Amino acid sequence: MPATAHSRSGLEGRLAAENDTLPLVNPMKKKTQVSSTSGAAGGRKRNSGRPALPSGSAGTTSAMDGSAGSAGSAGSAGARWTFLTNHSHVLILISRNPDVVLRHVAIQVGITERAVQRIIADLEEAGILEREKVGRQNHYRINVNKPLRHAIESHRTIGDLLSLTEFNGG
Repeated sequence: MPATAHSRSGLEGRLAAENDTLPLVNPMKKKTQVSSTSGAAGGRKRNSGRPALPSGSAGTTSAMDGSAGSAGSAGSAGARWTFLTNHSHVLILISRNPDVVLRHVAIQVGITERAVQRIIADLEEAGILEREKVGRQNHYRINVNKPLRHAIESHRTIGDLLSLTEFNGG
């Protein structure tokens, strides 16, 4: 029996005694690629499933090119986030047209009609929005004197936010 068989244990040692060419690694085990440049996740490369950005690109859009906006606005195909929330988008659209149909709000914001209904309920519960039934339609009234909810901007009112986003038509 060769000396290599004694250094192996159990069944592997007995098989090696019969055939000294037995590999010590499992050929069925998948090999993983290791990158020496990535420090996260134990040094393994991971593909996020997103296409790689061209070099020098940080994946941002310029505020000057007008491409940022809500998911439903023109020119925002590359926008993955916006500075204002869906709640503020809904409120802005209602301020522009207090008799707007929620289906149109949903299309413009880029969310479902049910999501718009939940947002309206949130705004009513917070005392920011009042709904008045006029026939089969709703008419909305905004409490512009209500302060913004977060501590960072609580020194400003809903009216301040709406005046920042006034639409002058051109």
